[in-house]
Amino acid sequence: MKKLDAKRFLRAAQRRIGTGRAALCLVLALALVAPAGTLGQSAGPKIPALLLGASWYPEQWPESRWNKDLQLMEDAHLDVVRVGEFAWSTEEPAEGVYKLGWLARAIHLAQEHHIFVVLGTPTDAPPVWLTDKYPETLRVKRDGRRAQHGARRQFNYADPLYRTFCAQIVTQLAQRFGHNPDVIGWQIDNEYTDESFDAGTRRQFDNWLKAHFGTIAALNRDWTTAYWSETYDHWSEIPLPMSADENPGLLLAYKQFVTDTWRSYQGVQTDIIRKYADPRQFITTNFGGLGWSDHFDHYVIARDLSLASWDDYVGEGQLHVARNGAMNDLVRGFKRANFWVMETQPGAVDWAPVNTTLDRGETRAIAWQDVGHGADAVLYWQWRSALNGQEQYHGSLVGPDGEPLPIYKEISGTGRQFQRAAAAVAGTTPVAQVAILDSYDSRWAIDFQRFNRNYHQLSVLLDYYRPLRHERLTVDIVNASAPLDKYKLVLAPDLNVISPHLAAHLLAYVEQGGDLLLGPRSGMKNQYDGLNVQRQPGPLAGPLGGRVVEYYALDTTVPVSGELGAGTATLWAERLSVRAKNDKVLLRYGKANGWLDGHPAMITRSVGKGRISYLGAVLDPALMTRVMAWAASDAHVRPEFPPVPKGVEVCRRVGADHTIFILINHGVEPANVTLPEPMKNVLKGDARVAQVRLPSQGVAVLETPAH
Repeated sequence: MKKLDAKRFLRAAQRRIGTGRAALCLVLALALVAPAGTLGQSAGPKIPALLLGASWYPEQWPESRWNKDLQLMEDAHLDVVRVGEFAWSTEEPAEGVYKLGWLARAIHLAQEHHIFVVLGTPTDAPPVWLTDKYPETLRVKRDGRRAQHGARRQFNYADPLYRTFCAQIVTQLAQRFGHNPDVIGWQIDNEYTDESFDAGTRRQFDNWLKAHFGTIAALNRDWTTAYWSETYDHWSEIPLPMSADENPGLLLAYKQFVTDTWRSYQGVQTDIIRKYADPRQFITTNFGGLGWSDHFDHYVIARDLSLASWDDYVGEGQLHVARNGAMNDLVRGFKRANFWVMETQPGAVDWAPVNTTLDRGETRAIAWQDVGHGADAVLYWQWRSALNGQEQYHGSLVGPDGEPLPIYKEISGTGRQFQRAAAAVAGTTPVAQVAILDSYDSRWAIDFQRFNRNYHQLSVLLDYYRPLRHERLTVDIVNASAPLDKYKLVLAPDLNVISPHLAAHLLAYVEQGGDLLLGPRSGMKNQYDGLNVQRQPGPLAGPLGGRVVEYYALDTTVPVSGELGAGTATLWAERLSVRAKNDKVLLRYGKANGWLDGHPAMITRSVGKGRISYLGAVLDPALMTRVMAWAASDAHVRPEFPPVPKGVEVCRRVGADHTIFILINHGVEPANVTLPEPMKNVLKGDARVAQVRLPSQGVAVLETPAH
């Protein structure tokens, strides 16, 4: 007997004899051909390795319209939709009254169009009956006013009663859809953002502090509260911070509390879903804030998720290639695994100062850049323009009349490309020789006390990232405490908070043969946001054999030169001292303010089998490129692809038996790229080619056996 294709059998039978009898026939057929013991298993449908989709809101439209929308999606080669994340008032129109039949019908209809569903929990937008009857579930703003109904995120994430209502609606959803074969995953809430400053949350903060510090005396010691007579006698005296003028220890502890509170809020829902749902259904939440948000520690939040996802928006202007690539790498680092892009803009948004539209082809290029950096799915927000509401002007694939907008054709072409490339992409992930370390504690500590208002940490990170990507290198951006043994080179731009434990972790990496380059402001603070007594880089000053004598915010440029070249320092400069005989000075400051003149700006030292270096300045792009070239060469990091024309981005994903390269021409002119060896041209019928020609915003997916 031939192998039975169950879905094909069922669809054919439905056309001939109806849905109910077709299902019975399928069960009988499976009983004849399936191996013993397999019928009770719930493996779920086969999901493509690469998915394209959109956010769909069937609750906003007549049910008679759904089939046409889904047919348009199928015609555009979309294979996944996210539904339900703002539908609480439709799912539970009155307290305890649940109406989920419409959602079941929408999911079933999507399946008929070969479209999978990610089901959102609706807790980002509670219904008015809830917040009107139980106003304590509304969050309190910093100014003491309660949020009101009519927007979203008006809820209090710490309130036990609100969490009870969340648990009830999520239980209903999980029990109803947790074994639905066409629901492949869950999104918890939507873009966690706003905390609450009510009395109950403050009491929770008091309890959190007790658990972390043990005694009020320990807290006073670690926060140095003798300064300005800030000493506390009782936990209840410690405020929720209302401004950046509070004690830095308090500010840092509060951010950590916010992180733990969001994690426990999320945990209420993930625990319920895992109780009732198939393990094959993944659980995620969509991180917002253009990737760089720091409302909470994303590494902590991601621990309890099956996979990370984020919302990739450009906003005003055109794609910033390096920034967007780095944000994808950052999200991949949350779980050190491939991820999803749960929202991205189909052309334009409606919240930027000027809502410019992406150039023709640019929306497709962004989708492929996401994939090149580790995304396995890209979904657009949103499918159809809402007739009313706060985001009427936001870009979509289909207009308010239900007819395709100009961007629909481009996205449809991207869908065809995704389907053609899925087999080659399957089982692959970016693999890097280089890591950039990220730390939310460090981010917060610097932003609490920037010292130079023009010092932007993302810009500093991109100074390190951009030259490496220009040399066709894959870069991981990972938590500073992540395993580092697989990397030849580790970069730590402005790793401001270095505890003794983190220092030991980094030193072990160096002693075992790794190359570590610390950037400016590194090691100034300890885990309580207090100054390290060793001065910078704190516990690593001894191994470095040198330290920061003083730091200077710059309002003008300072000349810098040495064996790595000549250039200028901007924004920030640190005067270094050398204490060990085998320390080497790589760069010195020229004539400046008298304090920096002639003193080291960058030093390096061999330690164990590896090397530790310290760069104490923000450098101009040309000199920074030479510094990164030295760091890569010293660590024996080699480019992964030969040189390419300007504007062409090279992304690499590696599998067990093959490697794919995704080439994207972000330039305005066509580009010819010579390949290092003949490769399969996946999007052009798998012919082996030695060269590809890329139009502006053009993409090539190339496959070669693993070496």
